[in-house]
Amino acid sequence: MPDDPISSGGSTSSSPAESARQRVVESLDEAECLRLLGTGRLGRLVYSSRYGPMALPVGYAVQEGSIVFRTAQDTYTDEDLRTGIAHAEYNVAFEIDQIDLETGQGWTVLVRGSAHHVDSEAERASIISAGVEPWIEGEPEHVIRISPVRLWGHRISRI
Repeated sequence: MPDDPISSGGSTSSSPAESARQRVVESLDEAECLRLLGTGRLGRLVYSSRYGPMALPVGYAVQEGSIVFRTAQDTYTDEDLRTGIAHAEYNVAFEIDQIDLETGQGWTVLVRGSAHHVDSEAERASIISAGVEPWIEGEPEHVIRISPVRLWGHRISRI
């Protein structure tokens, strides 16, 4: 089984001319994945919650090589991403993409890493000053930093 978590099969093109063009999948290196992460503002946090698999949209920023985001205090992430063990971190995935459904072209970046609850006021202040706003409105009191362990990405184009 390949290491690629997303299949490159199938076609989303609706035009006969687009269908005739060959689809090319290019693997992205870590530097390009980080660059693309820096261009986005909305991603998906993916993890195993107490209710099963969960994927939530979050507004984010890249800060010092990590992904940071804020949510309201009483959200799923507050309780679900805590292990109950002091200084233990929860394994998560984070995904962003930009896909043109008409042409079947675009890119995807997937990050795997540890979710760290930001509790120190100094660290919280630096994230808040970066302008990170929560995706869902509410008092943004909960701050999380994802430290990437693995970055994976691909770009799909047609030739």
